[in-house]
Amino acid sequence: MLKSYYNADAIEAGLDEVGRGCLAGPVVAAAVILPKDYTHPILNDSKQLTRKQRETLRTDIKRDALAWAVAEVSHEDIDRINILKASFLAMHRAVDSLVIRPEHLLVDGNRFVPYPMIPHTCIIKGDAHFLSIAAASVLAKTYRDDLMEQLGLEFPAYGWARNVGYPTPVHREAIRKFGPTKYHRMSFRLL
Repeated sequence: MLKSYYNADAIEAGLDEVGRGCLAGPVVAAAVILPKDYTHPILNDSKQLTRKQRETLRTDIKRDALAWAVAEVSHEDIDRINILKASFLAMHRAVDSLVIRPEHLLVDGNRFVPYPMIPHTCIIKGDAHFLSIAAASVLAKTYRDDLMEQLGLEFPAYGWARNVGYPTPVHREAIRKFGPTKYHRMSFRLL
């Protein structure tokens, strides 16, 4: 059972990102503030859910959250500043976009660049422990999956509707055959 909060006395936002290991497209992060007593029968780490469950959860989270935001950092910026810094920047942008200012950030992972004036706690595999981080993982993943599916219409040979930019054999074979697209991260080892 995922926990509703880390700090009962603070307005907490869960943060997660998706797309760090992809060869193409942006890195996307989400921030979610849930009610303290929030529960959901299937909310879990987005990687443990089916696409249909994530779609249902996306609607539920957007309806039930006190505040939520999704932000991205482009593949060009990833190439310019590196993927780790881009991931932190996406998380900061998501916090910037929240309509409620959180008092504490719960960050999925083991590192984070502190957000000004808001304390944070890094939690390894946090999306499997806290509802707000799991909710952020669902919003980030569904947003990015939809975006990569749209970009894939322009470049169908790369299989982005299925692999969403990750380095699958189909994706790598298309790079080998046709070269990189304008959405590929050129600082990454594409082959």
